Amino acid sequence: MTSLRAALLAATLVLGLGTPIAAHSLLLASTPASNALLKRSPPYIVLRFNNRIERRLSRVRLVDEHGTTASAPTVPAADAGPEALTAAVPPLAPGVWRVEWQVFSTDGHVVNGSFQFRLAP
Repeated sequence: MTSLRAALLAATLVLGLGTPIAAHSLLLASTPASNALLKRSPPYIVLRFNNRIERRLSRVRLVDEHGTTASAPTVPAADAGPEALTAAVPPLAPGVWRVEWQVFSTDGHVVNGSFQFRLAP
């Protein structure tokens, strides 16, 4: 009976691993990079994902170390592909800033995440 259970478990794992995962948008790169140390406030946040996103249904938010948010409206970028999201950044005060993003994947799923950078002029 134990070998039958082991065989069923192995088959389930193999079939489960072989099933393609939905193409959720994964953050591949960002400007500024995660944990970057910057000397001046970046004019834009650029996020690049592994697949197309719906820009009009996506957002970026900046939060400082005290929980205060700064406006970061998404903007069209002529040279950005359909997998990139660009947000305009106002002049930021020195300190640690967290970039919170939420995108609507073309597979119909909402995906979010965050990373931080430090501004130390």
